[in-house]
Amino acid sequence: QVQLVESGGGLVQPGGSLRLSCAASGSIFSIYDMGWYRQAPGKQREWVATITSGGSTNYADSVKGRFTVSRDNANNTVYLQMNSLKPEDTAGYYCNAAVVTTGRTLLNVWGQGTQVTVSS
Repeated sequence: QVQLVESGGGLVQPGGSLRLSCAASGSIFSIYDMGWYRQAPGKQREWVATITSGGSTNYADSVKGRFTVSRDNANNTVYLQMNSLKPEDTAGYYCNAAVVTTGRTLLNVWGQGTQVTVSS
């Protein structure tokens, strides 16, 4: 019904930058909050950042000041600009969205994830 597809992950040196994208497609009527989570090997998935449909943002303390979340409502896309990357940012990054379908059903949708590796 609804899919989220992430892109933009990769290998980057410490101090470098990456920009992740997540595009939603399918039977979408509207999208409420969109956000990013990450999961490192052997660890639980953790919240990174959220952006509301109105553009309000919130960040985990570990990324505040380094990461910026934004969205393009016309194209149902959310972005995560990651600067000053650290090795501890290495993880699979997952997009999440609260989507109202054309059938007026509210779904909590996850993307398949994109790997970010920060290493010299």
